[in-house]
Amino acid sequence: MPPLDTNVIIRFLTNDDSVLSPRAYALFSQLSAGGAAVSLTEAVLVECVQVLSSKNLYNQPRAQIARHLGTIIRLPGVKLLRKRRYLRALELYVAWPALSFVDALLAVYAEESPPPTVISFDEGFDRLPGLTRRAP
Repeated sequence: MPPLDTNVIIRFLTNDDSVLSPRAYALFSQLSAGGAAVSLTEAVLVECVQVLSSKNLYNQPRAQIARHLGTIIRLPGVKLLRKRRYLRALELYVAWPALSFVDALLAVYAEESPPPTVISFDEGFDRLPGLTRRAP
């Protein structure tokens, strides 16, 4: 199953290219109907959040990014191991604006490995209930 690149997701979500966006839309229609399948990687999700949230590019609000990427993750034709992990990270990304998406992912990884602990100098983790930050 071929991996999906960030640029296809961005063209689909932003509809900012008169040639490529319709092609991306056609692919996502197939993914939605189960007529095609792609794999999605964590790296591509991270890059999508970074591109969509960039003040110099699309400057989209966190809630909108989470809603759109959550919809993509849930598509039948999108294969991603542990989809709930990434949906939870998007949830934390919206709920805790001081966290980057990568930090939200780290928090989810910590939640999955009790006791939930992150090794970091970043004091932003201290605000997350149930999570312990330990500085090295």
